[in-house]
Amino acid sequence: MARYHLTTFGCQMNEHDSERMAGMLESLGYSATEVQDEADLILFNTCSIRETADSRFVAHLGHARRIKRERSDVIVGVGGCWAQSVKDEVFTQFPFVDVAFGPGQVHRLAEFLASDSLTAQGYFEFEGFTGDLPASRNRPFQAWMQISVGCNCRCSYCIVPSTRGREVSRPFEALVEEARGLAAEGVREVTLLGQNVNSYGRDLRPERREFSELLAAIDAVDGIDRIRYTSPHPKDMREDVVRAHAVLPALCEHIHLPLQSGSTPILRAMRRTYDRERYLDRVQLIRSEIPDCALTTDIIVGFPGETEADFEQTLSLVEEVGFDGAFTFIFSPRRGTEAGEITQGLVPHEVKVARMERLVAAVQRGAQKRAQRFVGRTVEVLVEGTSRTDPDRLRGRSRHNKVVNFSGIAAPGMIVPVEITGATSQTLIGEMSLLALAAFG
Repeated sequence: MARYHLTTFGCQMNEHDSERMAGMLESLGYSATEVQDEADLILFNTCSIRETADSRFVAHLGHARRIKRERSDVIVGVGGCWAQSVKDEVFTQFPFVDVAFGPGQVHRLAEFLASDSLTAQGYFEFEGFTGDLPASRNRPFQAWMQISVGCNCRCSYCIVPSTRGREVSRPFEALVEEARGLAAEGVREVTLLGQNVNSYGRDLRPERREFSELLAAIDAVDGIDRIRYTSPHPKDMREDVVRAHAVLPALCEHIHLPLQSGSTPILRAMRRTYDRERYLDRVQLIRSEIPDCALTTDIIVGFPGETEADFEQTLSLVEEVGFDGAFTFIFSPRRGTEAGEITQGLVPHEVKVARMERLVAAVQRGAQKRAQRFVGRTVEVLVEGTSRTDPDRLRGRSRHNKVVNFSGIAAPGMIVPVEITGATSQTLIGEMSLLALAAFG
């Protein structure tokens, strides 16, 4: 049996795509191996959102080249956003690569592997959804659901529109049917994926559908206990979606609402199409409808033209909102983007690093404070496995998307009550509540 080794870089959409690649390969008779040197097919699913992702991938690609030199029959494949972004150069820069394909052409990998002549091939058109392919999931009780691909926004720093194309929604009925199928397989938690999930359905014809409609339809599927989604855009975070969190039992009390900057002039330069006041208005709406909602975000430091006053605006917004967590990034220019061509007002690297340190400290202060509200409460935890730091404890996630390390006896996939005894900015600590467990079921 031929063996494959798959390395994934980047976002949740890439994780989803990799599960589909794995399912497709296994349907072709391949089996997975954890040892790259033993693989007959070395496959990379790449990211190009930040420069660090490019650098990490190229280092891994160098190891694959060494293996290819030792075993010439090994197939090296490169998929994902990086492959799409360098589609005109990939085979000249890396002649040992046998097949390259963009996010919209994952299904072509099977076509390539089944062909009689394995000459180098590249597939870079935007067609089809990876969500239509078979999946090999890491956890049988959790699943990604790709509800759309591409993005119609034109953020000046973002490479996604050029690597994943224009936004296209998957058919409403197909997604509901997929959710039913997942529930029948034992999936309890689904995460809906799209570059801008809350603009889902506006392109569907003849009947436009709303994201809130999709949330309600999946909530009605028997067996789906939790629904999450990522990522929404603040400009499209509307009242119907926020209210859905208050009324749909399966929809979790967590919203990831990307900020990027707290400065209106920088947001304008980023082409984010909302300002500081609009963002704070959305936060106020969320907290009025779902007071206990966990709110997380993305923030970029050091965008060209960012002054100390601009950065202070970001810090003050972080302090005002009090996020439960944040992904923070130092700006890195991306090929083919408007911001990547800016040469004036560049922020020195050492200034970026210093601002990042201040930002992380501010986020952690807020997250630490917000986490204390769980101490003394009993929360529902979906068990994912053994704690990464203590083999005698279990690990799972609350509905608020907080990692919980706790003592108790439970199998992965169970939802159990845990009494929270301590909290850090990152995790909750607790004990499984036997009394609550008896009431639970």
